[in-house]
Amino acid sequence: MENIDHNDIRYKKAAKRVKKLKNFYTFFFIYIAVNIFILFLNYKGLKPGETIWRIKYFLVPLFWGIGLIIYGMSVFLPNFFLGTKWEDKKIKELMNK
Repeated sequence: MENIDHNDIRYKKAAKRVKKLKNFYTFFFIYIAVNIFILFLNYKGLKPGETIWRIKYFLVPLFWGIGLIIYGMSVFLPNFFLGTKWEDKKIKELMNK
């Protein structure tokens, strides 16, 4: 097995990427679990003749899902918005000051 240099820039970038992936999967699991629970509570609290298929019951999952999609894009498409090129440019700019 290869020795790992924890000060290597490649190691630091890989560790940062793994942390982002882990956070995304954790947030995704929480999103699924909490929204299933919320929808279950809403379904359980329905009055006779009411239906679960109303927009008010899906607003939290919808907006939270939009946020999760945006976060997922930053994890899986890192150069989509303020990506590594922007980070490198900003680091060089700040180091020159």
